[in-house]
Amino acid sequence: MVDKRVVEAAVLDAGRAVAEFDGARQWLAVAGQGPMEPLGAEVWVFDEGLAQVLLVKHPWRGWVPPGGKVEFGELPREGAARELFEETGLRVELLDEPAAVAVRSYHPKLSVTLGLSYAAVVDAVTPFVAEPGQPVAWMRLDEGWESCFPEDLTRIRQHAAWLARWRGRH
Repeated sequence: MVDKRVVEAAVLDAGRAVAEFDGARQWLAVAGQGPMEPLGAEVWVFDEGLAQVLLVKHPWRGWVPPGGKVEFGELPREGAARELFEETGLRVELLDEPAAVAVRSYHPKLSVTLGLSYAAVVDAVTPFVAEPGQPVAWMRLDEGWESCFPEDLTRIRQHAAWLARWRGRH
């Protein structure tokens, strides 16, 4: 179950997210009224050229962004940063705007829940350390990858394009 402070942070980040998928904000407005499943949080780590994203090879999900369940009492942004560190060894500053908010099930036996995606940009030569049994690799955005979430490729590409436009204005 997710505590009220965490739900409030999720609502705030969902409202600030650059992109919304699956009617996530409306879903959260309803789901936040009662007990909720734990939230999911992940980080879309891009190289400085915005041509690659760092992914983790999950045992059955395939290639996915580093992420996982937000622990009890942990804010979604904190959970995303912790999962990133656990799965890649990277401690990086997440960009201010959450990248996306979506509703999905992270396992066929689990109900749907809110997933918040955050973003970071790092130098592609930044060393990382994979979690045992879950390799980490840079994947080109102009190529595909095997994942149980095939829509992620388009969503991540769209965010890279948004970041490129945003950088051009700042």
